[in-house]
Amino acid sequence: MIKVVRGNPTPEELAAAVAVVQARAAAAASADPEARDVSEWSDPARLVPRRLPHPGPKAWRTTFWPG
Repeated sequence: MIKVVRGNPTPEELAAAVAVVQARAAAAASADPEARDVSEWSDPARLVPRRLPHPGPKAWRTTFWPG
């Protein structure tokens, strides 16, 4: 379901947006699972450090919790 949050798109603009979303969903569904693993492995976002706990009392307990 697509919801227009702001603005008033014309029917043509809305149809174009829906077509793009459908095309992306179809491409993702038909993609090779092994290729998807490779792209996740090479994703630069995985190199960004995870969110650290806020300092405070007993913050050491959450040091190794998954982010």
